[in-house]
Parts: sequence; C-alpha cells; structure tokens
Amino acid sequence: MGFGFSGEMVFLFLLALILFGPKKLPEIGRQIGRFMNEFRRASNEFRSQIESEINAVESQTKFPMMPSIQAPLGSLASRILNPPAPEQIQAAETQIDSQAARAETAASQAEPRESNPAVAPATSPVSSPKVAADV
Repeated sequence: MGFGFSGEMVFLFLLALILFGPKKLPEIGRQIGRFMNEFRRASNEFRSQIESEINAVESQTKFPMMPSIQAPLGSLASRILNPPAPEQIQAAETQIDSQAARAETAASQAEPRESNPAVAPATSPVSSPKVAADV
C-alpha cells in the first residue's frame, strides 16, 4: 500500500481543499495523523499482548517435537552411546564364565552317547508302504 501521489490522491486532496478550505485543512491533517498514530500504537500493543499470551501457553505445555534420543536398554545403540562401567563388564564376563562351566559339568554328567557313526538307526527315514494281502 504505497502513499505515492497518484491521480486518486490528487483528486481527494482537491476535494478536501474545496470542502474544508485552506484554513481547516492543516488541522484536519493533524487529526488524521494523530488518529493513525493512535491506531498503530493500539495494534502494536494488541499484537504484543497476543504474542505474550501465546508464549505463556507454550512455556506451560512443552510437548517434545521428536521422540527421545535414548535407545531402549540393552540395545546395541544404547551400549555404544552409553558404554557400561568396567565393573559391569567384569561382572558380566564372570557370569558368562560360570554359566559355561555349569554347562560343561552338566554335559559331562549326562549319559554317554554312541560315538560310532557307522551304526544306522533302527528305523529308516524312508519307510516302504505296507500292502494288505488279498485272501
């Protein structure tokens, strides 16, 4: 919205000059200027009040824009981003060693199996169909 002097502006200026006269025209111009200044001040105050209300509401309710960066516990990403303490690594290694020792003990106590691969099982995987004899 430009306030340059176009044909319309010249026409309105001449019409105001004829209607109000040269003595009243400066007074009317000042009143219009005051009115525009007051209107601008009120609109700026209204805009700042609306913005402060919006900021107050936003500060009270903070919603996360993205999900949390933390990976689920026990995942590879979690272990890479948050490596365990050396004590935890040592405890995990001893737990794994003790589980392996228990598994070896259980395997040695189990019944011995036949280790001869030449002996075939009693039942064959492919069985022949049985046909009933006609009597």
